[in-house]
Amino acid sequence: MFEFLFKYSPSAFSKGRFVFLTPWPIWLLAPLAIAAAAALYFHVRSRHGLLKGMRPIVIWLFETAMVALLLLLLWHPALSIATLRPQQNVVTVLVDHSRSMGITENGSTRLAKAQEIWKDKLAEPLNTRFQVRMYQFGKTLDRIENIDQIKADSPATRIGDTLTQIASESSTLPIGAVVLMSDGAENSGGLDADTIARIRQARIPVHTIGFGREFLSSDIEIMDVAVPSRALAGSRLNAQVTFRQVGYNGQKTRITITDSGKVVASQDVVLKTDSTAQTENVVFNAGEAGPRALQIKIEPLSGEENLVNNSLSRLVNVSGRKMRILYFEGEPRWEYKFIRRAVEDDKNIELSSMVRTTPNKILYQGFANEPPGFPTTAEELFGYDGLIIGSSEANYFTPGQQQLIRDFADRRGGGVLFLGGRFALSDGGYARSPLAEIMPVRLPANEKSFYRDFSSVVLAPAGKDSAICRLIEGREQNIERWKKMPQIANYQDVGEVKPGAVTLLEVAPAGKRPSPLFVIENFGRGRTGVLATGGTWRWQMQQDVKDMTHETFWQQVLRWLVQETPGQIQASTPRQVLSDESKVHFRAEVRDKTFQPVSSVRVLGHVVGPDGLSETVTFNPQPLEEGVYTGDYTAEKPGSYLVEVTNSADTSRDVIMFRREDGIAENFRTTQNKELLQKLSEQTGGTYYTASDAKKLVNEISFSDSGITTHQNLDLWDMPIVLLLAIGLRSSEWLLRRKWGVV
Repeated sequence: MFEFLFKYSPSAFSKGRFVFLTPWPIWLLAPLAIAAAAALYFHVRSRHGLLKGMRPIVIWLFETAMVALLLLLLWHPALSIATLRPQQNVVTVLVDHSRSMGITENGSTRLAKAQEIWKDKLAEPLNTRFQVRMYQFGKTLDRIENIDQIKADSPATRIGDTLTQIASESSTLPIGAVVLMSDGAENSGGLDADTIARIRQARIPVHTIGFGREFLSSDIEIMDVAVPSRALAGSRLNAQVTFRQVGYNGQKTRITITDSGKVVASQDVVLKTDSTAQTENVVFNAGEAGPRALQIKIEPLSGEENLVNNSLSRLVNVSGRKMRILYFEGEPRWEYKFIRRAVEDDKNIELSSMVRTTPNKILYQGFANEPPGFPTTAEELFGYDGLIIGSSEANYFTPGQQQLIRDFADRRGGGVLFLGGRFALSDGGYARSPLAEIMPVRLPANEKSFYRDFSSVVLAPAGKDSAICRLIEGREQNIERWKKMPQIANYQDVGEVKPGAVTLLEVAPAGKRPSPLFVIENFGRGRTGVLATGGTWRWQMQQDVKDMTHETFWQQVLRWLVQETPGQIQASTPRQVLSDESKVHFRAEVRDKTFQPVSSVRVLGHVVGPDGLSETVTFNPQPLEEGVYTGDYTAEKPGSYLVEVTNSADTSRDVIMFRREDGIAENFRTTQNKELLQKLSEQTGGTYYTASDAKKLVNEISFSDSGITTHQNLDLWDMPIVLLLAIGLRSSEWLLRRKWGVV
């Protein structure tokens, strides 16, 4: 309809420049239009006859518009547009041959549909006017001579890499346009800004033709699973499973996590809104020390069109090393005794404690060599992985020690937990101390914030899904277990929760609104928390002697406190599971014993892989990030890999894992990614076409600034819309005159 009215396609108007072809000066057009409007005004005003009120003005407007249109046509309007010269330009045709193009829809595969459209609608006109170079692309880009030789057998789709290669060829070839025939199932992370920028710099329009359905009628697909990459042996971990479904709104299914075929956790879920991302938290036990290859799966429902996208794999490096925690308590109390008792059998926690028994005397427990007091140097304090501060005034610590505690979380990356008590938090002057900055709450100024009232502890919304607060298996069973926990006998007002902090537990005194009790947040490289009570020991004393909920709670709190604390080398990789990908990027942060960045050291990654593979990767320092080193590696074979990262300055090390899996990527997001194809076309000056309107490409592909071009002027005066507009203006004026009786 647009082309019928305006003679040319929308892309011609978007790429062309409006010009006048008359030799007369353009500035003359406006004075003539004004003069004609004035003359018509005096004419209508002197001869308005029976027309009264605003009616003469309406007639004058119609006549003025008609004269203005005629004057505009006399100046010969046109579109000046760059067009490709016939037989002097290359049109690159890219045909997707990934496995998703082999999906059958309406009796034909997507690839077969693309081959049919090329042969029946595009091949002859494009070959007549251009030099056509055809490629098949998937995981790699390959030149082909005939579209019939393509098979949908590539394990991945790399649209970004493909376009980068084509942009490189444009420096030696007059590429006028690119035609990309695909379902858009890009699975290398999407099209980044650099790829788009290279195409735009080469001024190559990318015209896309989309294949495949945009929506499935019945399917469940896991989009992502977030699990910690590291954990301590025996820790409870939280897997955040994000998925979407269509066609099963309100139905029930189950999420299962397996380790080497053994079920480690399962949870029933109710499916919510169609085509909307839904996230469920599944808590599981990390098990014994060693690498864990987890399979997260959603049980399929009847009628699912794609069963392969119901599962994903993730890796967890479970460590058996002992984490050191320093616990400073300002007064002898039951809480101190029961915290120590709760973790005394934990093989992964080494709790060293100091308790102030009198103003000038400290009792030390858990130390191989008794220290002179609370650490005063970074090297002393940073030897620990976590820090607990009990019922002690803020001014007990010197300004230097307070700065060390702040740096312990921020620079060291350790965990700091503040407990409630008579001399803690606001009552201990922390609201006015530098340590208030690292707390996840804004403490009230009132120093009378400690209450001795029997109160219930309830799970906050975030606590219901937190692994820290999981006392027993099963989400609903755990919620019910918390409702039966004995009351605590004291709590403290913590004030306002800071933005970004998470409340896990609330205290609910009788007759009062619940308020935050246990709040955590990330701070710098580490984490901090406030547990505003000194009365959790009652959970042990008021329950059966065999009940382990108190021990379980504190073991999980202390594991949260330390399990992400980095060593002097902290190695990482952005993706632990490579789906049909072989390139992996490593990053290592190297620090000394005071956790200051270390430069000018040699950092190596020792890679151990499938079939006895053993290789070494050299990491290179990053000039803009002190103490940061990066390296790249190509995993040639599928399977699991382990990388030990070391440096030449000391004996510190870190271990990371990754896994290469083939035949996975094309099983996910099998619908047409129309959004990506449209974005690609719009940002490069091309046009997106559906399979049904692909024939329009033949007439529009010539409009391009790339390659070898010539400028063409397209007349606009004979557009059908101009004739219709002229007829409309005269007809409207005549009808109004007739209605008003002046014809």
